[in-house]
Amino acid sequence: MSAKQELMSLAMKRTSEWISSQEIPCDIAVHIGETSFSLHKFTVVSKCGFLKKLASETSNDSNIAVIKIPDFPGGAEAFELATKFCYGINFEMNTENIAMLRCAAEYLEMTEEHSVSNLVETTEVYLNEVILKSLSNSVKALRKSECLLPMAERVKLVSRCIDSISYVTCQESQSKEDIVDWWAEDLAVLRIDMFQRVLIAMMARGFQRYALGPVLMLYAQNALRGLEIFGNGTKKTEAEQEHEKRVILETIVSLLPRERNAVSVSFLSMLLRAAIYLETTVACRFDLEKRMGLQLRQVVLDDLLIPSYSFNGDNTMFDVDTVQRILMNYLEFEVEGNSISFATDIGELMMTYLAEIASDRNINLTKFIGLAECIPEQSRITEDGMYRAIDIYLKVHPNISEMEKKKLCSLMNCKKLSQEACAHAAQNERLPIKTVVQVLYNEQQSLRQVLSDSDSSAAATSSETLYPFKLSSYNNELSILNRENQELKLELLKVKMKVNELEKDKDYEVMSGSDWSPVTTASVVKPPLPRKSIISSVSRKLGKLNPFGLTQGRIKPPKDRRHSIS
Repeated sequence: MSAKQELMSLAMKRTSEWISSQEIPCDIAVHIGETSFSLHKFTVVSKCGFLKKLASETSNDSNIAVIKIPDFPGGAEAFELATKFCYGINFEMNTENIAMLRCAAEYLEMTEEHSVSNLVETTEVYLNEVILKSLSNSVKALRKSECLLPMAERVKLVSRCIDSISYVTCQESQSKEDIVDWWAEDLAVLRIDMFQRVLIAMMARGFQRYALGPVLMLYAQNALRGLEIFGNGTKKTEAEQEHEKRVILETIVSLLPRERNAVSVSFLSMLLRAAIYLETTVACRFDLEKRMGLQLRQVVLDDLLIPSYSFNGDNTMFDVDTVQRILMNYLEFEVEGNSISFATDIGELMMTYLAEIASDRNINLTKFIGLAECIPEQSRITEDGMYRAIDIYLKVHPNISEMEKKKLCSLMNCKKLSQEACAHAAQNERLPIKTVVQVLYNEQQSLRQVLSDSDSSAAATSSETLYPFKLSSYNNELSILNRENQELKLELLKVKMKVNELEKDKDYEVMSGSDWSPVTTASVVKPPLPRKSIISSVSRKLGKLNPFGLTQGRIKPPKDRRHSIS
């Protein structure tokens, strides 16, 4: 700066101070929106090229020149700070006002061409020395710039703040093992378009995309707060707010890392509920369903209990169609991976889900069977879960026809029921007669096989040296089992006789040639109730010879879940 310019600047400053201290009449009025400023032309025009140009174009018919600026960046607050600078009045320049000051200075053309150390130069020095060297300050300045577009873009304030933020975050991620640190909370306050630009700039600098998961989770939790996504009901948000949140959600989904396990499956479930509630694009919802399918082995029951919102025209409690698509995505992934052994925990999870939705009176049989048929039989070690779901459905829907009952019961393989489930099914009046007889037949076949194996084991061990009391105890146990097996056979014979009597008395039509079992007449009538004690007794005795229990899956249904009551 030359000595001449310094002298001129000091002279103008003293003149401004003298003018403001003396009660000299104002000769220019500037209207910023609804706020009016009465100023002295010599003071403001000497530093503002924009006002100088407008003042010269104003008619001289009146003593006061009137200038209206309806779209001034930062509004009246920013213009007031600029006029204080013109008059030499001290004020604090900070992170809260630096963005509006820089944009106001650009709009008013307060450059070095009109005055030495003018507002443009002063704000630039503060930006470079204070704001852009700190991540938190850069985020605050960027946040303020959101309301100053397009002027903030014109002075490159937005791009410089984004570049500063991306640089600092990448440096932080390289120097610490914990990639996501305090700065994630700072970014959560940004508008979604600015937030997206920051993340893109971070990845361009080498930030790992998979590490964006926690940042996106934090941002989504703040931005989507308040949505009624955990209950069945109508929408309560206003249309404008709903549109804003829809844009936020779709942008977050587009930024999710492609790597598996980059975000938790519970977070994906939350996003999917919000996507259904906000009625986002089909592509957005399908993307979330596919991601959940890839991580289905981490899912718990509550993640799948997605409400079916009434505005979708579905009266059911839960969105079964969405869960079915999630399961199909998992199965497709397993097939593409040439995996032939589907996870048993998935089978138990889906059967638990079936039991949960079975209590809904509005779910139709077609939808229930459609989901049940998608559960691979290889993933079901036992059919107890399927039997429980079917029993609950029959209890809640007592008016379905016999044909529908048979179709429903055909979903389970009676041979894979546990002893406890068989004992329950044998006395279950809700089941079709054919299913009950099939259960009894399979139980009888299982008993024969166990007894046959026991006889072979006894013959093999008789040639060995055993303690007398062990051999005697074993023979007594085997004798009791044989006797109870004979009693069971007698009960089955009584059932056959009862069927014959019904055929003669009521011309009962017997379905023959069924693929359920070799039993003919016994496959249409339920056995009498006293048979439960025999089966239970035999099952308890067999447990001593060949002990086994239910295979527990990864997820146990909570105690407060619905259970079937015979």
